[in-house]
Amino acid sequence: MDAQTLVDERGELWLALAPLWLEREPRETDYAHMVKVIQRHDLTPNQLEWIFRLELAPVLSRQQMSVVGEWRAFDENKLLRQLVAHNLRLHGWRRKTWALFSGLTTMMTRHRWNELMARVMVERERLPH
Repeated sequence: MDAQTLVDERGELWLALAPLWLEREPRETDYAHMVKVIQRHDLTPNQLEWIFRLELAPVLSRQQMSVVGEWRAFDENKLLRQLVAHNLRLHGWRRKTWALFSGLTTMMTRHRWNELMARVMVERERLPH
């Protein structure tokens, strides 16, 4: 998969989910936007979990743990470049290694992720199939 295909397929979803890693707790509007974008992408909970654990957490947890101070916003273009670079290399041993360590990279945002997934499930039950 090339960089443009990754941006086309995942860019909107990645950027919508990035606030899970911000220093501040996501706002209601953040969660509402995340749910709306997730619904557009029509992914299963399992697929979403792996996107969270393997595609996003390795990049965003490093930003979250950095010592540069507050991280209340992010540069979307820079973030997309970092996410694309990471995901283009996410094969073989790298994928297995990130899967192994995904508990550590998601630890600080797991409560937010669980809240988001609960909201997604409520929304999916509310909508007609």
